[in-house]
Amino acid sequence: MSSIVVVQHVLAEGIGRIEPLLRDCGIDIDIVRPDAELDPTAVHKTSGVIILGGPMSVYDADRYPRLRVEMQLIENALKSQIPILGLCLGSQLLAAALGSQVRPGPSKELGWYEVTPEDRAKGDLLFKGMPARFKALHWHGDIFDLPSGALHLARSAMTKCQAFSYGTSAWGLLFHLEAGIPEVQAMTAAFPDEIRASGTNPEDLMADTVREEPETARLASTLFGEWVQLVKVRDPSPASTRTQR
Repeated sequence: MSSIVVVQHVLAEGIGRIEPLLRDCGIDIDIVRPDAELDPTAVHKTSGVIILGGPMSVYDADRYPRLRVEMQLIENALKSQIPILGLCLGSQLLAAALGSQVRPGPSKELGWYEVTPEDRAKGDLLFKGMPARFKALHWHGDIFDLPSGALHLARSAMTKCQAFSYGTSAWGLLFHLEAGIPEVQAMTAAFPDEIRASGTNPEDLMADTVREEPETARLASTLFGEWVQLVKVRDPSPASTRTQR
């Protein structure tokens, strides 16, 4: 049975546009909720791992002990070359597992800003179909340097390392291409003070989201579709049940 483990940090942040791509390929989705126990050996029973975003930081492990377990899960997946997709906080955890220091950036990057893929991204499995520039939702305050041995895939005007890959099975994306209108609505409702503190307001953020929806939905299908196919190839057995715990 093809299945993936999805590690969630807050209920407001889910897999969004990735879910229908997985469902269409018959891949089971095991969502580990924020208050659920996480088994770091679960990677040995799955075909892929997605680590989602959240408001905490990698260096907040004393306050959020499960982050250490997530690092173990990521390290196990890396050793077994199980496909990993880290989104926002997930990309920071992946970078940290690969030896990079995650630290506060000079300012919070929150809103719809341009992403520029590197020239080398043209040969990357996920980024090969992406345009020379595209808009994406950014919602982070922490940054990291490119991990040793990783391939730098994209940047923004504010943040040098917006995306990277490691080997043939791991990708970290600091931006939120998975988030469509419903997901941004949920995040906006959950964190309105954070939005205003960044210098914008929830109404403007939603207006930008609606404007960017058609193009970003298409790009998300292109990029995440490649990752889903990688998972499917690893274990092509069909499945139709979605589990949550």
